[in-house]
Amino acid sequence: MKLVAGLGNPGRQYAGTRHNVGFDVIDLLTRRHRVGLEAAPVDAMMGKWRTDADLVLLVKPLTFMNRSGEAVGGLMRYFKVEAGDVLIVTDDVNLPVGRLRVRGAGSEGGHNGLRSIAEQLGTTDYPRLRIGVGRGDTQRDLADHVLARFTPQEQPDVEHAVTRAAEAVESWVTDGLAKTMNVFNRE
Repeated sequence: MKLVAGLGNPGRQYAGTRHNVGFDVIDLLTRRHRVGLEAAPVDAMMGKWRTDADLVLLVKPLTFMNRSGEAVGGLMRYFKVEAGDVLIVTDDVNLPVGRLRVRGAGSEGGHNGLRSIAEQLGTTDYPRLRIGVGRGDTQRDLADHVLARFTPQEQPDVEHAVTRAAEAVESWVTDGLAKTMNVFNRE
């Protein structure tokens, strides 16, 4: 069993914001694989995607970004999923808009959602897929930036990145981490 959690904030007011690209990837995957989301045993929405080889839980935590670890950690314990079988999909202000970065471990890089997950798991050794949302104006408050929507100029790059991120998740599920890193970190 694998678990893929796209991070974001619940509620219409956050839809389409930079912080919610993880949710966007989960939404695309649920449409592609005809998976419905329903209430999970913890504060999250969850769907079950059955592949030829595995069952993959597609998850959108409803705990808000800064407490994402509560939902992810709770589901991992409930379904007995190991950290290496979890993929966290999230935004990254340190990457240019549209750039993907897949890693098997690493720091939270100042990202409160990843910090929450590391606190719950007691480790930073779990795969993650970061989607670049850019930093924008360094004079602007970072929280305002990640809660803002993409500009019309950025929108095509973001849509492409969400599509490529969904493909990266599918690759991780079927081909593993190393191959996914080799393919998707080159772009």
